[in-house]
Amino acid sequence: MMQENDVTTSDAALPELSVAEAAAALRDGTLTSARLTRAHLDLIARRDPQVRAFVHLTADRATAAAAQADADFARGIDRGPLQGIPFAIKDLIDVAGATVTFGALRHADRTATTTATAVQRLLDAGAVPLGMVATYDLALVGPSQDGPYPPARNPWHTDHITGGSSSGSAAAVAAGLVRVALGTDTGGSIRSPAAYCGVVGLKPTFGAVPIDGVQPLAPGLDHLGPIARTVADAAFVFAALTGTAPPDLSGNLQGLRVGYARHWAEGSETTPALLDRLDDAVATLSQIGAQFALVTLPDIALMEAAGAVIIHAEALDTHAADVTGTGGPTGRMAYQSLIAGAALTSEDVARARAAAVRLRAGIDTVLDTCDVIITATTLTPAPSFSAFAGGRAVWTPMRTLPFNATGHPALSVPMEFVDGLPVGLQIIGRHGEEARLLQVGAAFEAATDHAVQRPPYLA
Repeated sequence: MMQENDVTTSDAALPELSVAEAAAALRDGTLTSARLTRAHLDLIARRDPQVRAFVHLTADRATAAAAQADADFARGIDRGPLQGIPFAIKDLIDVAGATVTFGALRHADRTATTTATAVQRLLDAGAVPLGMVATYDLALVGPSQDGPYPPARNPWHTDHITGGSSSGSAAAVAAGLVRVALGTDTGGSIRSPAAYCGVVGLKPTFGAVPIDGVQPLAPGLDHLGPIARTVADAAFVFAALTGTAPPDLSGNLQGLRVGYARHWAEGSETTPALLDRLDDAVATLSQIGAQFALVTLPDIALMEAAGAVIIHAEALDTHAADVTGTGGPTGRMAYQSLIAGAALTSEDVARARAAAVRLRAGIDTVLDTCDVIITATTLTPAPSFSAFAGGRAVWTPMRTLPFNATGHPALSVPMEFVDGLPVGLQIIGRHGEEARLLQVGAAFEAATDHAVQRPPYLA
């Protein structure tokens, strides 16, 4: 165990402590939250200029929160495993008194006046807010160069994107700047950055985590959840967000029925090596007790089309002022994405929503025959920034949007590498069964070394 007076050899390593390790050290007196928080802030100062994850540090607030956590420990007050643990917040989620811009130039000088319920729950649990991390313009598309700050970069190769729109959340966690961060997910915005950056991302069941105080994009699809270094770290945050006990991740997978939706990862847009990695993941889970069967999910083209119609229609309703120009300047990519909703009719939207209901039932039918479904999170590793030259939006193939439309919980965990960049395994479960997803993810994580890999320049 690190000793509190062992400053020379241990301070730089403190951000590498898992939530459980840091929590234990905070409770046995060998670590203080003040010291842990300072170690994170020092690391951000050294490393973030390469990654550009943080857009607004709340160092004074963090220092005060850390001091309060330490004072509470001294008085015998224990608010739970996140007490004294630093976290980061996507620049789409309000924190009273903080600069929260939604990644949009028109909001560059905005100061939040209220605190989102999700953030407040972490603060009530004693967690320490380090600051706001980057997002895409209005959580739409990116990376763009015409926002209030430059886009975050992938710690595994800074010439590559992080994915979006929880870009800074994934970059900050992957770069070791923080163990856990909050993100939002309307079409894959937690899971795709997690996959691209080699970290864990959980999109909970629709409605499981409150989203008041979060700038909406498409309210019928919006979710909030954690991005974290490990499954266990994510589980602690999810528990605090939902007011539940952290799930038991220690069980084995003997007899677990896994439906393998391989066909969703097949096709011309898939990087061939990624499919090999997916098959390897199946073999690993089989070796630790899971029972596999190939399953056929509803038509992916229909699922993505229905989700896209809903997201474009609801995003246009949410951000009508950004399209008309009455709300202030709007970035080029964001405008192009929003204007796509103008071509939709009310009948189009009604048909898409009806299709989403049928698709949810189709996924539920598959989950009647298995405990979880697995497929790829994205079909390629992270593209390079050069693919977005000229400010044009580029479609990056993912398998995430369908589960926003159906509301099922979905977890992305690291799944080896392709061309030196991480890719992700996506695990989908029944509504309300996040604990099972986290258990499967933790077992896979323990059976591989993917979660302990670090970007080369961090060594």
